[in-house]
Amino acid sequence: MTKVFTDENFETEVLKSAKVVLVDFWAPWCGPCQIMGPIIEELAAEMEEKAIIGKMNVDENPKKAEEYQIMSIPAILVFKKGSLIDQTLGVQSKDSLKTILLKHMEEEDKTTQPEKQSSDQKPDA
Repeated sequence: MTKVFTDENFETEVLKSAKVVLVDFWAPWCGPCQIMGPIIEELAAEMEEKAIIGKMNVDENPKKAEEYQIMSIPAILVFKKGSLIDQTLGVQSKDSLKTILLKHMEEEDKTTQPEKQSSDQKPDA
């Protein structure tokens, strides 16, 4: 399910999230944004358990749009652990957005999993 982000809930829902978060900055009058709408919905349904996907109307929420210097829409920003880690502008395919999310999720998996000892190494005695 696609979340709705606002200036008020952005810190809690995006910056403090334990998951990777994709934010679609959009506006109702924006033609390319209307094309992105169904793509974001499909991506949210596919990634529901793995990442948080949401939309932020820049007309109704100008503070965050200004803070992140959104000059053109649709603008897709990806956050992890409170930091902006990726961004893209314009209409994107669902597959390209999914690739971006999976890349950042895999990076997190590599940093959180302990290294496995290879079978040819002997444990320290």
